[in-house]
Amino acid sequence: MVLYDAARLFGFEVESSDNLRFIPLAVRFNMDRFSKRISLEQWQMLPYDDRVLLARFPLDDEAGLEKNFDLALDEMLKTHANAEPERVELDADPVWAHADAVPETVIRQSSLCGVSAPSLSKWAKLDRFQRYALAKLSRNTDKINQDFLPAMREFGLTE
Repeated sequence: MVLYDAARLFGFEVESSDNLRFIPLAVRFNMDRFSKRISLEQWQMLPYDDRVLLARFPLDDEAGLEKNFDLALDEMLKTHANAEPERVELDADPVWAHADAVPETVIRQSSLCGVSAPSLSKWAKLDRFQRYALAKLSRNTDKINQDFLPAMREFGLTE
């Protein structure tokens, strides 16, 4: 397994992650995939270099990823926060995994932001990490997520 050279951040996340003060989507993606959750407070207890390392893990399905990401996250939390990640139920069929249907939450968040939802053909062209990001950013359908529209722009889904 090879780590990325730099933290995996979308352009829209650079400002909103506040120099990794907030948990980047790459880390959330890997934690969700491996049924782990940590609090923002626990994340902020980790030294900056550890946060960068976690944000450098691959986003591909690699055989060693789960073990290595799990071990790194577990050890970092144990060492720096005297805690361990919460185990959560794995979503066996996440909406972002499907390129054949735009999730209802993405459609609603688009409407809240005053833009058209991605067409099915554009949704299908997104990679799974981009689909994950939009699905994650659209979870709350009652209010606008500040990163949703910038993400739509970055992914070429609106102007």
